[in-house]
Amino acid sequence: MAGRYAGALFELALEEKSTDSVKKDLETFDALIGESADLNRLVRSPVFGVDEQLKAVSAILDKAGIKGLAADFIRVVITNRRLFALRNIISGYRALVAKHKGEVSAQVTVAEKLSDANLEALKSALTSVTGGKDMDLDVKIDPTIIGGLIVKVGSRMVDSSLRTKLNSIKFAMKEAR
Repeated sequence: MAGRYAGALFELALEEKSTDSVKKDLETFDALIGESADLNRLVRSPVFGVDEQLKAVSAILDKAGIKGLAADFIRVVITNRRLFALRNIISGYRALVAKHKGEVSAQVTVAEKLSDANLEALKSALTSVTGGKDMDLDVKIDPTIIGGLIVKVGSRMVDSSLRTKLNSIKFAMKEAR
């Protein structure tokens, strides 16, 4: 379902020649969801009605300066009772834009926000690994990984998170008994 919504939005944005501005607006809204537990609850919870969600999200969109196609699309998603899938729709849209531009998309999970210098270093390292193709990074912050990175490019995944390393040590210690 998220793929269908992302595809429809991509086609509309392509017709209006606004794929990049829609992507930027959606990424802004996605970041707001990630930063606010209350907004995340509003988006994911079926308890809130359409009117409540529309009113709250419209105020957030206005305050964040998100207008045009992206704002209208988010309102349509709310009206269709699909707000819970918005983050997956945004991810699908990003992938479609990256494919259209010939970019490689990578999902990166980190424990805390990366500095601009670290983000650029990661981007350049991934660009060199993918043969010099432009890189579109989707960075998610997940404090439960404790430290390190989880990087997924296409079907390849590298998990150098501290959580995974600690779990493997714990497993090895259990096996040694």
